[in-house]
Amino acid sequence: MKLLEYEAKEVFRRYGVPLGMSAVATTPEQARDASMMIGRPVVVKAQVGVGGRGKAGGIRPADTPEQTYEVAKQILGMRIKDLTVHKVLVEERLPIEHEVYLGVIVDRAARCYTVLASSEGGMNIEDVAARSPEKIVRHNIDPVNGFRSYHANGVARRLGYGGKKMQQLADILQRLYRVAYEMDAELTEINPLVETADGFIAADARLNVDNNALYRHKELEAKYLESFEGELTPREMEARAMDLTYVELDGDIGIIGNGAGLTMATLDTVMLYGGHAGNFLDLGGGASPDRIGKAVEFVLKDDRVKALFVNVLGGITRCDDTAKGIIEARKKLGDNKPIVVRMMGTNEEEGKRLLHDAGIETDDTMEEAAQKAVQLARGV
Repeated sequence: MKLLEYEAKEVFRRYGVPLGMSAVATTPEQARDASMMIGRPVVVKAQVGVGGRGKAGGIRPADTPEQTYEVAKQILGMRIKDLTVHKVLVEERLPIEHEVYLGVIVDRAARCYTVLASSEGGMNIEDVAARSPEKIVRHNIDPVNGFRSYHANGVARRLGYGGKKMQQLADILQRLYRVAYEMDAELTEINPLVETADGFIAADARLNVDNNALYRHKELEAKYLESFEGELTPREMEARAMDLTYVELDGDIGIIGNGAGLTMATLDTVMLYGGHAGNFLDLGGGASPDRIGKAVEFVLKDDRVKALFVNVLGGITRCDDTAKGIIEARKKLGDNKPIVVRMMGTNEEEGKRLLHDAGIETDDTMEEAAQKAVQLARGV
């Protein structure tokens, strides 16, 4: 989940990361009022979850409340990389002496969090790495020992700082690591961290939280669903609320598989035999009978779907659990639409027996099942 800049800064503020005065606005009038409250020149920043806002004209200065009104009026409603700007952040303009980059990322190769820092802030870290790799400081964080003060001091010294500013920068680094660790973040970034005569201030903020950890951050779950409004169909929004990985398509054959690769192959096989998938639904690994039943029921309730094809390779997801879920969904909905099942793997014979006893036959190959699904959707 990618938090918008103002949302990330709300989190940073809780952890004591130094920030400038700012306010969020959804109208030009609110932006003008925010500028008056701040009482000094400001920067108006589009709040969308993509990079390159400045190059697209989504970040602009304003010297007075009247200018802030006009700038906000121009930015609100504009499109940046196919996203519409609904909010702007009005933030005090900082007296910049130097810019620094700080980030904490998940280094999957090293299997740990890694601190990235550079004396060249305000630009993409990838560009710095390509042009001047020696200017990037890396520090892998031991998952057991964590990120101690002497580690942070070492990173600050390698950036060329000493004395009071070294201690200030090290303190911000430790706070940034706490944000990453406690928020289950995949990316935590300040770019740039602005150096002023009085110290450091985070002029920007990025925070990407691992979707799999949202159950530990209830305050973010509602925002996660809201972030897809306007981008997803009503059924896709409903599926996300049910924790189903679902994409709505324009065909009339419902597709349920376990694993993205198998589900995609199922769509391709249906198309090979002249059919058109009405959806993509991936059960994932280790799906319970309840989750499988919920998925089957959800797809069968789609008025466009004329037949359902369930394709499962039993491993962590067992074939008998798949059968139980299908049978339970059929009991709830009745025998209103045909279901084609192909399953193989763990507890395959037991799963097939359960389906046979419930009057649902299975096919041995994906090709046979796909052909049958296409024929049933056509009413053949």
